[in-house]
Amino acid sequence: MSQAVTEFLATYSPEVRDLALKTRALILEVIPHAVEQVDPPSKIIAYGFGLKMADIICVIAPYKSHVNLMFSRGTELPDPRGLLVGTGKRARHVKITSDRDLKAPALRALVEAAVVIKSS
Repeated sequence: MSQAVTEFLATYSPEVRDLALKTRALILEVIPHAVEQVDPPSKIIAYGFGLKMADIICVIAPYKSHVNLMFSRGTELPDPRGLLVGTGKRARHVKITSDRDLKAPALRALVEAAVVIKSS
């Protein structure tokens, strides 16, 4: 794990840190060559195919008691399980509060679909 990720997550509770790291592991499992960018002022860790905002596929946003996994093109993702929430023009997120949330096949399917959409 990068030093930047470790330092960024150090200020969060052990529970939130654990959720963030497990979310990170899922993302890197699906997108092994993702470019990872820590943005402390925005309080996010972004993943994409490059360093520009337009290259971002998804983002981990830690909060006090949970982690949001945000998708830059969330409105375009198939979401038959209704995991995505939000009201932005394009972005949507999934609130992750437990390991159970991370193990849901529908969450992995969202990450996989986000890669396909970003690649097209």
